Parts: sequence; C-alpha cells; structure tokens
Amino acid sequence: MSGATNGKVERIPKPWGHEMIFARTKKYVGKILVIEKGHRLSLQLHRRKHESLMVLRGRLKLLLGRKSSTVGPGAAFTIPPRTIHRFEAPKGRVTLIEVSTPELWDVVRLQDDYGRRGK
Repeated sequence: MSGATNGKVERIPKPWGHEMIFARTKKYVGKILVIEKGHRLSLQLHRRKHESLMVLRGRLKLLLGRKSSTVGPGAAFTIPPRTIHRFEAPKGRVTLIEVSTPELWDVVRLQDDYGRRGK
C-alpha cells in the first residue's frame, strides 16, 4: 500500500483546503484536514470507512446524522459507516486530525459545493 512512510507526509490539495496523510497502513490511515474559512466538505457518507476525529484548531460546524453542532479545539467524535456527515469552517480556518480505516476511496457524495460527483 502506498502512502506516507519514513517521515514523509503526502499533501493533497482539495477545493475546501487540503489534507495531509501522515500514516497509511493496511489497517489505518492518519490525516490532518485543513478547511479554509467559508468552505465545507461534501455532504457524504462512507459504506465501509470508519473515522475518528478531533478538532485541533478553530470552530467546526459539524453535521453528524441529523444533529448539527459547533465544536472547538479538543472536541472528538466518531463517524461509523453509513453515517451522513459534513464539516464546515464558517468563521475561520479549521484543523482536524483524523484516524480511519484505510478505505480512502469510499466516499459517497450526496451534495457538493464544488461540482464533484458521488460514487
């Protein structure tokens, strides 16, 4: 499996900011997500991927299932498979750390501000 090894970090530009993959194995992936002010990720779900995240910086608007909340640094949450979710940075840059199962391809986009299509 390709990915970040030997201290190298893979930086992936996104229309909402960028992500940095700092660990990738057959069992898990570790990422830092940076969401720029005024941007948000797709309204999405994963069929297999299971994620755990923590806010490192900023105020994140979080949609998780049918619940919406705003959380700040230190807030941690889990996203089980098939849970509809969205992350948004309405008032300033947000930095998250994510640890997940390795299915990075597993994204079902339900709505996207940038015209990307779902799988």
